[in-house]
Amino acid sequence: MTNETRTPLRKSLSGLRTSFLTGLIVVAPAVLTVWLLFAAVEFIDNRVLPLLPRKLLPDFLTGFTFPGMGVLIFLLFTLVVGWLAKGFIGRHLIEWGEQIVARMPIIRSVYRGFKQIAETIFADQSTSFNRACLVEYPRRGIWAVAFHSSDARGEISKRLNGQGEKHIAVFLPTTPNPTSGFLLFVPEADVRFLDMSIEDAAKLVISAGLVSPDDRPGVVPPVAPAPVLPDSPRG
Repeated sequence: MTNETRTPLRKSLSGLRTSFLTGLIVVAPAVLTVWLLFAAVEFIDNRVLPLLPRKLLPDFLTGFTFPGMGVLIFLLFTLVVGWLAKGFIGRHLIEWGEQIVARMPIIRSVYRGFKQIAETIFADQSTSFNRACLVEYPRRGIWAVAFHSSDARGEISKRLNGQGEKHIAVFLPTTPNPTSGFLLFVPEADVRFLDMSIEDAAKLVISAGLVSPDDRPGVVPPVAPAPVLPDSPRG
């Protein structure tokens, strides 16, 4: 086979490879999303439906199930519990239950850990990260992406801010798992805040720098017209 014959063949194979990779990039996220959705629905159904008291159900519901029925029951149950928890009796029942759990040596540690995780994940926007930023870590001249969480407070504020410069708390995530990281208290003057959103910064960290948000060109201020000077009087 001559070189002239191999060149079109290589171009065809290269084109097929590019088309396959392009299709894989398009299809893979959709397939994985659908698969995870169905897997989550099936997992919840298999855990919730066996807990239903069949004897208390109406006759027309006995033996009647459909995909997502467990998810629907779980959502309704969570909604009712949340509504009751906001009331006077519900709050006291929760406090009474937590007091009982607090007396159990091992269970109380597990419960507090899961409670802190849930409060962190489902917290309001007021307790979420404020802005993405850059901090010098682990040494001067090396910059890492971090998230500004809050200002230094309490004893830490007294110990650090008493030196004459304001310190803030930032969370420095690890790559590719941003759920672990380091809590740093750094001078605010040493932090460079970014214009990108928290989601874009998280994508940048998870992808190890491969997925970078589009650069947003700055707004160029309009040039003010030159003042018109009056003609000087001719002598």
